[in-house]
Amino acid sequence: MSGGPDHLSLKKTDRHSQILLELRLAPHVRVVDLAAQFGVTTETVRRDIADLSAQGLLQKSHGGASPCASGTHRVLDERQRERLEERRRLAHKAAHLVQDGQNLMVDAGSTVMEFARALVVLHRQVTVITNSLQVAMILGSSEKARVIMTPGTYLNDEAALVGAETCEFLRRYYVDACFLGASALSEAGVSESIDSFAAVKCRMMEQSVTRHFLIDGSKFGQRHLVKIADSSEIGCLVTDRRPDGELACALGRGNTRIVLP
Repeated sequence: MSGGPDHLSLKKTDRHSQILLELRLAPHVRVVDLAAQFGVTTETVRRDIADLSAQGLLQKSHGGASPCASGTHRVLDERQRERLEERRRLAHKAAHLVQDGQNLMVDAGSTVMEFARALVVLHRQVTVITNSLQVAMILGSSEKARVIMTPGTYLNDEAALVGAETCEFLRRYYVDACFLGASALSEAGVSESIDSFAAVKCRMMEQSVTRHFLIDGSKFGQRHLVKIADSSEIGCLVTDRRPDGELACALGRGNTRIVLP
């Protein structure tokens, strides 16, 4: 996501706080990613990192920064680096499907984090219920967004809350739409590699008028442990390339709306 007038440019103190928050949830942050996120130059971010390093709040590293105490969220952090531009494009498209005043549920994952960033850039006035600490942190930087965090059991590698308490909390709310990520999409439907995410996603689907899955094309044709939804239950698929073959046929039979950047 390139810098420009559409980006939310944060004040220095806000940038410092955001960098430190990012480092609570990831073992490393890159200068180029922070510059794009903040809408500032890489030189500005390097100065921010130098200031924080001088205060002993982080460690400068090649191309970015690391926490003073080693981070633990490597699983999510590794996914954040994969197909970043593709996920940003589809997330930006998904954010354009959101109208001011809507109530949303958003789950945890690398692609929905980009969706949250896009909502901030577009200054969407929304209420978002989420089980993701990172989604909450990103949206919390916007004065337009109201964020409601679920309770639950903390899943360390994913910076997310899961479990029966999470699902019971979600049952209290009805929302206009949910925006969910997933590990895989095949002709059999949407599936997930993290079994504790499954119940949360299913509950969010049940509480939403419309459903949106944000899944990039690298996950097409894959099938993981836990099934989330049949093709007829997806609603809207926001992706970076058009499905083909058996997957396209299954989505057609399920009347799935396909949205491309």
